[in-house]
Amino acid sequence: MLIVNGERRSLVAEADAPLVRVLRDELGLKGVHEGCETAQCGACTVLIEGRPVKACTVFAGQVAGLEITTIEGASRSECLTALQQQFSRCHALQCGFCTPGMILASASASASASAQVIGSDTAREALRGNLCRCTGYQNIVDALGQRSSLGADEPSADGSAGRREDARLIRGLGCFTDDLERPGQAHAKFLRAPAAHARIKRIDSGAALAVPGVLAVYTAREIAAAGLGRPRCHWRVEDRSGESMRDIARPLLADEIVRFSGEAVALIVAESSERADAGAAAINVEYEALPANTEAIKAEGAAVLHDEAPANTAFHWTFGDEAATAEAFSSAAHVTQLRVRNNRVQAAPMETRAALAEFDPGTEHFTLHVTTQNPHVARRVIAEDVGLAPEHQLDVISQDVGGSFGSKIFVYGEECLCLWAARELGRPVRWRASREECFSVDVHGRDQLADARLALDASGRFLAIDVRSIANLGAYLSSFGAIVPTFNFATMLIGPYLTPELYCEVKGVYTNTAPVDAYRGAGRPEAVFILESLIDEAARETGRCPIELRRINTIPAAELPYLTPAALVYDSGDFSAHLEAAIEHADLGGFEGRRAVSEARGKRRGIGVAHYLEAAGIGPSAIAGPLGAQFGLWEVATLRFDPTGSLQIVTGAHAQGQGHETAFATLAAERFGLDPSRIRVHHGDTRGTPMGMGTYGSRSLVVGGSAIVRASDQLIEKGRLVAAWLLDCDPDGIVFAAGRFQQTNGESCGLAEVVRAAYAPYDYPEALEPGMEATVFYDPVNFTFPSGTHVCELEVDPETGVVQIQRYTAVDDFGRVVREDIVAGQMHGGITQGIGQALMEEIRYDSTGALMTSDFWSYAVPRAEDLPRFDLHRLETRAISNPVGAKGCGEAGAIAAPPAVMNALTDALGVRMNMPATPERVWRTLRAASEGGSQP
Repeated sequence: MLIVNGERRSLVAEADAPLVRVLRDELGLKGVHEGCETAQCGACTVLIEGRPVKACTVFAGQVAGLEITTIEGASRSECLTALQQQFSRCHALQCGFCTPGMILASASASASASAQVIGSDTAREALRGNLCRCTGYQNIVDALGQRSSLGADEPSADGSAGRREDARLIRGLGCFTDDLERPGQAHAKFLRAPAAHARIKRIDSGAALAVPGVLAVYTAREIAAAGLGRPRCHWRVEDRSGESMRDIARPLLADEIVRFSGEAVALIVAESSERADAGAAAINVEYEALPANTEAIKAEGAAVLHDEAPANTAFHWTFGDEAATAEAFSSAAHVTQLRVRNNRVQAAPMETRAALAEFDPGTEHFTLHVTTQNPHVARRVIAEDVGLAPEHQLDVISQDVGGSFGSKIFVYGEECLCLWAARELGRPVRWRASREECFSVDVHGRDQLADARLALDASGRFLAIDVRSIANLGAYLSSFGAIVPTFNFATMLIGPYLTPELYCEVKGVYTNTAPVDAYRGAGRPEAVFILESLIDEAARETGRCPIELRRINTIPAAELPYLTPAALVYDSGDFSAHLEAAIEHADLGGFEGRRAVSEARGKRRGIGVAHYLEAAGIGPSAIAGPLGAQFGLWEVATLRFDPTGSLQIVTGAHAQGQGHETAFATLAAERFGLDPSRIRVHHGDTRGTPMGMGTYGSRSLVVGGSAIVRASDQLIEKGRLVAAWLLDCDPDGIVFAAGRFQQTNGESCGLAEVVRAAYAPYDYPEALEPGMEATVFYDPVNFTFPSGTHVCELEVDPETGVVQIQRYTAVDDFGRVVREDIVAGQMHGGITQGIGQALMEEIRYDSTGALMTSDFWSYAVPRAEDLPRFDLHRLETRAISNPVGAKGCGEAGAIAAPPAVMNALTDALGVRMNMPATPERVWRTLRAASEGGSQP
């Protein structure tokens, strides 16, 4: 007997069943989310007798007779509590996966607070046990601190003050993939290799098949017999030899050779997840150990992973004019050289990957519910690369997605095999990745080592940049694994600076690690970190001010549009303006006084700048195609008015917390003068959306939004024709504004009247079609170029090595902003992930290739108490390459924060160190510097 949300619930469950499983599976309370299984993330937080408890930490038998409150019971009736309203008003959620746990933890802190207003430090302390990868916590702290401003007696029935997505997410009523269940469903489990490199000599599944409830065990043998292929790399680059790259795709299951720790070797399907676990434990696999290597710099001399890639090299790629760059260096007055390491990190979204696969034998149709950023691309890859079924016999559906940051762009083997098993077994197959699986097999990011040089003349002007990089691709080449460390990287080495010459070499190598691919920024953070580190080091070596060195080399606004040596055309911007604004807002003039105060307290204080530019709005196809893209990079939108005047927007883009439903509706509402509540946005379902390219590369508003604007314009033009018929006048004399079509004599008709007439064409002109619907495929003519200047000020405790960020200031230019709250939220999250890379996050393997960072105990991510308030400002120069005028904002924070933080740390320590600057490494660096040694 459990008392849940005020009701006594009787159920049959094992006393040692985890409470989270009982609440979700037995009682159907899907607002209790699972994010880690190790009591670190807090997504499963519930209240037990009014106190926050992580439901993965207690057994059902321990709470019998106690009052349990989940997010579903937190609200009074159908109304939102004051705290839930504040979460929406303060934009304290993005993907919403961690939100139920955050609200309950916050509610407990709010109820126990003696003060009417909870201070920031108290709020951050209350959130210590709850992780968020989207928000950066600042707005959550604000929501908790302002929870009393509405009062408990002011309930609201919706989340109208915030995003339209919020109304369901703050109630725990979102629909994430693992929330779905089907009658007769089976459960999948993947057996994963513990070794990083080994030959599979034998797999004995006899004992597993004898386990009660185990339905089937599949290995690479069955996959080969079925003729299934592998999801391949969809962006190709050419080796400097002129040959094609040597790309080896990840197999669905390891065949003969295991090449990284965690690679799947068998699929077990059973009646329950517990039976699947038991079946996996009963499989006996005999391995022959092979030499393993996890370091890119050692790849050429290590054991060969693939016969097709001698010396473990996938490609040796070059970009730029080597001879002209060498000549510029030969004439330089000063050359700064650095070896720069971009550490291996992972997106680690709060929702792990999941799939629910179904097969209808009557129609021979597959349906896959999956955590993905791009359902249509996933469908194409499964049909074309894997060969499971033609596209018209497969649908991919993705509803709410709990964060991604790049990791859910890709088609992985697990969801493909769940689909295949559903057909083989004749029943739905369900799977959810554990957090350990997330860390071991989801794509990793970054992991580059570069030798970089910057040439300057006697006045400090940049002459050239030369970068030779080794990119760790992991054991296989992932979907965009070739473009991230090459074109995405090299073209951004110019930044917002006047740099006449550029040369870049990238060697992509295979190692016994998980594949590396796009993670928030995807090549741009690596480039900006190298460039901004070089500039700060050049300033130190030449005795110049780092700000002044940037100032004299920044491209003037008058020179835009500007063709760079990387063959990109910066269409708009004012880079000097945001540099100067950031200096002012960060109060650089008062820094030395603040440094003196820190020194008096025995602390070291430093300040650092990152002056960045990125290419975003990924497209255009005309540029991407010649650079190796295998897909077009357009986006599509269908706008359809219902006869009663409401509007449906159907988009090929898909959200993972960015707020597309709100932003796209806002765009259309402005265009039509329509109340946003009369607009519905459809996305994430191949059954009802036209073929689209999904979400990545800060392209949703830039490319997807532009398709909406163009479709809106077509409908307005159609409306002018209908209005001219209604008003019996010439269409050329009709103007549309504020929701009305008006002719020159003042006579007018409203949008709703025109729409209704379009669906009742009783005496229409013959050439005028009925209906009000338009579909537009929009392919941009250029990338967009968000830019900005970030300033980080931090303090170091030399006794402990602890780094505390004291101030963080950002001035960014994202072109036109449709929703200020959404942009600020994206910046908070991006900056937080950038700080995480700089100070704490790193995927690590031991000397045998075993993964050492497999959970949130061993892989540190920023928590609320680790972060300051962010001081955000904007300048606006609209993009001229798209009709929205937007440039994109999703990746900027993750691009700018690492160099800003590490330049500040270098200023504080007097010595440059590698990321992540953990307390231990900072302490050892200081100790080594004092003893005249080198950094660890």
